[in-house]
Amino acid sequence: MIDLKIDHKSPIPLHIQVENLLRELIRHPDYQGGKFLPKEVDLAKRLGISRNTVRRATNKLSHENLLVRKKGIGTVVATNNVKIRLSNWYSFSDEMHEHGISLINYGTSTTWITPDEEIAEALEIRQIDKILKLERLRGTEEEPTVYFVSYFHPRIGLTGDEDFTRHKYEVLEMDYSTVVAISKEEIRAILADDFLAEKLNVQTGSPVLFRTRRVYDPGGWAVEFNLGYYKADKFTYSIDIERK
Repeated sequence: MIDLKIDHKSPIPLHIQVENLLRELIRHPDYQGGKFLPKEVDLAKRLGISRNTVRRATNKLSHENLLVRKKGIGTVVATNNVKIRLSNWYSFSDEMHEHGISLINYGTSTTWITPDEEIAEALEIRQIDKILKLERLRGTEEEPTVYFVSYFHPRIGLTGDEDFTRHKYEVLEMDYSTVVAISKEEIRAILADDFLAEKLNVQTGSPVLFRTRRVYDPGGWAVEFNLGYYKADKFTYSIDIERK
C-alpha cells in the first residue's frame, strides 16, 4: 500500500505533492476496477492539509481524464485512460525526426534564476520565485542551427540535475508526471546580437527566426516559457489555413 504522506517542509507546493500522490494511487492495483479513492476530507485530515488543497489536485487529474468524480459518492480511477498529448505541434526533436534529420547537442546548461517581469507573467508566478533556466544549443553534424532557452514553473519540482540530453517533454512526463498539451506561439524575425551571432555562428546583424512558446498542461496550468532562436536560412515555417 502507498504511504499516504507529504513533506510539509518541502519547497514543492502542497497541491503538487498531493497531485503526485494521487498519480501513484491511480497506478496502484488496489484502485483499479472502479474502487473508490480515499474521500477528500479523509485524505486532507490524514495529510494535515486543507480540503481545498486536495480538491485542487483532484480537479487537475479530472481535467486530464484520469479520475472520475461521482457527485455525492466519491472519486474513482477512470477506465481506459487516455492522456491528452501533443497533436498539432511538436518538440524540436520531433520536428527534425519527421524530416529525417539527426540532432546533436552542442551544449546544455541549467541555472537557477529569479524571473524578470516577462517570464513571471508567462509562467503566472511571482518575481521572487526561483525557477530553473535551461539553455540548449542544437543542430546537425555540420553546424549549430538553433539556440533554446526554457524557463520552467517551480511546481514541476525540477532539481537541475536532470539529463536534458533526453527529450525535454519526456523528462517532464516520465520523471515528473507533467504532461504538456497546449502551446501558444509567436514567431517573428529579429537581428542577431553579438551573443546570438556567436552561438549560431553567424554575422552580427544577420536575420534570426525568433519563436516564443508558452506551454500548458491539460488543465491550463503554465509549464514552460520557451524562447527559440533559429538560423533564418535553415528554417521555413509553413501554415495551412482552411477557409470556413
